[in-house]
Amino acid sequence: MKFRYQAKTKEGEPQVGFVEAGDREGAQAILTGHGLFILELEEAERVRWYDRIAAYFTRVRRKDMVIFTRQLATLLEARLPLNSALTTLREQTAKATLRDAVAQVAQDVDSGLSFSQALERQSGVFPSFFVSMIRSAEVTGNMDQVAGFLADYTEREAVLVDKARSALIYPAIVVILFIAVALIMVTVVFPQIRPVFESAGVALPAFSLALIGIGTFISRWWIVMLIVFVVLALMGIDYVRTPEGRAVVDDLKVRLPIVRRVYLPITVTRFANALAMLIRGGIPVAQAVEIVGETVDNVFYRDLLREVSQNIRQGQALSEAIARHPDYFPVLVSQMLVVGEQTGKLDQILMRVAAFYGRESDTIANNLVELIQPVLMVGIGVLVGLLFAAILLPLYQLTSSIQ
Repeated sequence: MKFRYQAKTKEGEPQVGFVEAGDREGAQAILTGHGLFILELEEAERVRWYDRIAAYFTRVRRKDMVIFTRQLATLLEARLPLNSALTTLREQTAKATLRDAVAQVAQDVDSGLSFSQALERQSGVFPSFFVSMIRSAEVTGNMDQVAGFLADYTEREAVLVDKARSALIYPAIVVILFIAVALIMVTVVFPQIRPVFESAGVALPAFSLALIGIGTFISRWWIVMLIVFVVLALMGIDYVRTPEGRAVVDDLKVRLPIVRRVYLPITVTRFANALAMLIRGGIPVAQAVEIVGETVDNVFYRDLLREVSQNIRQGQALSEAIARHPDYFPVLVSQMLVVGEQTGKLDQILMRVAAFYGRESDTIANNLVELIQPVLMVGIGVLVGLLFAAILLPLYQLTSSIQ
């Protein structure tokens, strides 16, 4: 469940935002654990299904975020005050949803909220990684550098997504056409030719009988199947939005072999970049690691980095604490951190780690995109062959029996 809260920090600064928890008591425990004094806590209004459909069509697209982030970085690098930068961005933004969000952010900043708090209130527009990186920039004071990193990262991510989308268009069309042809075959064609073979005394292969049975079932119960599919899809979406569902998804990201090969380098890149910026800003390593844990969009990494932070406070080196978790951080990361600690150039080593795994993530993503088309085409070819074999084999037996 999502709860909206108003609170104050120990220093008396106001804070407004949303928190996810199983119940009201859980939300209070989370906020109290972050050192906040709760002024108001109420359950956020549930999003209705038709609101979700409307939100899909009015959503901020990746291209809009790329332009916004680059413009923000440019204005901040030019030493323009944040309020003036937000006002300029509001005037230049063409997307209505993003323009309204930027206007609200500007208003909240003028009211006394921090930039990250104002962005967090627009969670439907600005992703958690974006908000967390801005929060870390507020701690270190290097907002222009973080904005530049976010701009580069968003652009690189958009290029990979566009490339993957372009590579999948043709296979997706082929898959949809194959499914349509297969449904017509099993629901219309196969049931009509079955009596012909039975009257000729030709025994149908087991595979053909299975397809005929599937087609008969679909033609009789397609409405029920459609309803069940829609209900299960909606239930799955709602489950994924819960804390438990997100934990399951985060666990799969780390455990599934193919997903892990892409997800792990991206996460290590985020971790190394954020930690390097915080250390350069003069933040102690233990506190920096704890802050970075909030920038990683994975509950398991978040808990792990909290444990690493505690180990560092107890006297352990960062490299040693990271080395205890080889499933989440490759061995190369801890080995390079050892070099950084010995030379006193930990921030520079972290930037090298980020650059290395950034290139690796790009390479892996590009290779996977290039492999998708041939693998899909081979798979579809095999399925088409089986589909037509279910007809051609009985026809061959029928012609042989007539001769």
